[in-house]
Amino acid sequence: MSEIDLVIIGGGSGGYACALRSAQLGKSVVLIEAEKVGGTCLHKGCIPTKALLHAGEIADGAREGARFGVKSTFEGIDMAGVNSYKDGVVSRLYKGLQGLIKSRAITYVEGHGKLVSKNSVEVNGQIYTGKNIVLATGSYAKSLPGLEIDGLQIITSDHGTKLDYVPKSVIVLGGGVIGCEFASVWKSFGAEVTIIEGLPHLIALEDESSSKQLERAFRKRGINFELGVFFKSVEKSSAGVTVTLEDGKTFSADLLMVSVGRGPVSANLGYEAAGVEMERGYVLVDNKCRTNVPGIWAVGDLIPTLQLAHVGFAEGMLVAEEIAGLNPRPINYDGIPRVTYSDPEVASVGLTTAEAKRRGHDVIELSYDLAGNGKAQILNTAGSIKLIAEKDGPILGVHMVGARVGELLAEAELIFNWEARAVDVASLIHAHPTLSEAMGEAHMALAGKPLHAHG
Repeated sequence: MSEIDLVIIGGGSGGYACALRSAQLGKSVVLIEAEKVGGTCLHKGCIPTKALLHAGEIADGAREGARFGVKSTFEGIDMAGVNSYKDGVVSRLYKGLQGLIKSRAITYVEGHGKLVSKNSVEVNGQIYTGKNIVLATGSYAKSLPGLEIDGLQIITSDHGTKLDYVPKSVIVLGGGVIGCEFASVWKSFGAEVTIIEGLPHLIALEDESSSKQLERAFRKRGINFELGVFFKSVEKSSAGVTVTLEDGKTFSADLLMVSVGRGPVSANLGYEAAGVEMERGYVLVDNKCRTNVPGIWAVGDLIPTLQLAHVGFAEGMLVAEEIAGLNPRPINYDGIPRVTYSDPEVASVGLTTAEAKRRGHDVIELSYDLAGNGKAQILNTAGSIKLIAEKDGPILGVHMVGARVGELLAEAELIFNWEARAVDVASLIHAHPTLSEAMGEAHMALAGKPLHAHG
């Protein structure tokens, strides 16, 4: 084949977004994927977990019908039915994505791609040479030293999305986003859940106020957690698993799910041999996703930016546009929305209070309790919207806890990225009764003119 404009290794969020945008811009593209296009997000991560969480929400709704005057009873979880619903969602999205790739005249190659020189990739014994090589090989579920994943009693999130039964009891090792989402699912499905987290808080990357609210909500739901103590060892037996922590405490359950983060897939793929600069397995890039080797780019979970599908999309498109000479603006990673889809949801954009202070901002804060919001009362959810702003300046962060607050992020993202001040948002009229009204009320209160809050 003549030299191709882009050869992309990895068809997950970063790789396929780069392929679609490049093809749209008239470039010739070869997209190489070892498993299924769509990657972790579509097949093992975002999509299947959110389907499980939705099933959990339906289960809780059935249990709690009486609270709303609805005579409903919860008879149990039919995992075959849940999985069939979840797999149906994944399969429809997968077919749609395959169709998109076909329609854009992208050469799609199934197989393990390996970088064999600065501008060529080998797959299935064939060499593809490209003016540009894009590395998008993603991430894998990590474990800890000496903690062996057997896929039966000790599992990762990859197995968690495919379980065909509801365990009676689960220990979740790691209280980050993935751990909290699975804990939430299993609790809704009727399991006894204990989260073990070495850091002092659940979802430790979020603002401390959000972490504390989630901990309070989980306590109320009967989800147990042990914070600030590290894992020491695990014993397996026919009865299940027993985990010992460094302080000597032990916990027993049917199942241990390890969710201690995701590591980059970069070993034995020829990256080092081509001279690509790396650190702890991650490929290092500049603010346009260029590696130190001219013509080689890297995007998604493989680089040390936020491991989120929408970040991969954005990086993939950025690379496509940079190669096409459009000179796109670098991504402002502070302005990327983040959601933990547990019950309650936790959503944020911008800086935490601690980070804003660390960067030298003169910080003012306001927390608006969702108890004052009509729709939140109707949904029977507790939580808040916390605003962090520069004194007499723009909003620096929006941090939310409550049912469906992930859906409020669109406005929060605009507020932060357009550097709005509280007074700019206070003058906008929000529909009543909606949860989004709480966003308006919070900004009104911060601007000194609260309507439904004590100011």
